[in-house]
Amino acid sequence: MKQDIKRGWDDHYWWSHDGVRLHARVYAGPDGSEGLPPILCMPGLARNARDFEGLAPHMAAKRRVIVAEFRGRGESAYAKDPMTYVPLTYAQDIIALFDDMKVGRFATVGTSLGGLVSMLLAATQPGRVIGAVLNDVGPELNAAGLDRIRDYIGAGGSQPTWMHAARAFSELNAAIYPHYEIEDWLRLTKRTHRLTPEGRIVTDYDKQIAAPLRVPNGGDAAPDLWPVYRALGEIPVLILRGQLSDILSASAGAKMIGALPQARLVEVPGVGHAPTMDEDEARTAIDAWIAELPAA
Repeated sequence: MKQDIKRGWDDHYWWSHDGVRLHARVYAGPDGSEGLPPILCMPGLARNARDFEGLAPHMAAKRRVIVAEFRGRGESAYAKDPMTYVPLTYAQDIIALFDDMKVGRFATVGTSLGGLVSMLLAATQPGRVIGAVLNDVGPELNAAGLDRIRDYIGAGGSQPTWMHAARAFSELNAAIYPHYEIEDWLRLTKRTHRLTPEGRIVTDYDKQIAAPLRVPNGGDAAPDLWPVYRALGEIPVLILRGQLSDILSASAGAKMIGALPQARLVEVPGVGHAPTMDEDEARTAIDAWIAELPAA
């Protein structure tokens, strides 16, 4: 695959086992890094590969970086069955990606949903995950934050201009990034929205990703994710927590670092769920994590 130097990545497409065409960005990495396990980036629930447009080229100075887009997001096709918009299916799609690319072992950087998929990959593919960054997510999540996400995901219409879209997006997320100026909101909006052929600005995901979240659980308790988290074992694990997060509590973060021997927690000040990983504190921590990854 020949790298497009101008934009910094190349496109890779693959097929899921149920026939969905999926997309990833591939950043080649420096000369001599071909034999190193790559870093896989996975975005949050309503996000896409553009979430990593700052971090991915930064990490690619050290290793090859693959930024996957889950089905129904960005350039990945929408699923025919909305009930496949669940973490286990996303994990199966990633396994199909690495089978297609002939990748054996890899490290992961996952935001929110992407972090849950990281844990599932560690649990279902023993020995393949060599390190993980869990961005504002873990095996114990706050119900209030999950309810907030359920309330807005899949809703919303369109906006006539990028400025209108940025202002609407800032009103929805002001508590998450309280120090953002309009330039910051425009940058984040262009990562999360797209321009339609009709000239309107809309969120860049299939609204049906909300369908599994709306299914009543019949009173059943939420699954225990601690065994899945512990499947990360003794690999380097970096937990990033937004200081204002309503998803990952400080107490849950403390329990997480106590549960794994090489887990480290870094709090990103002044942001909620989730840090963009463009913050200085996040970048410094990720650089240190990359230095701990095995070289073979």
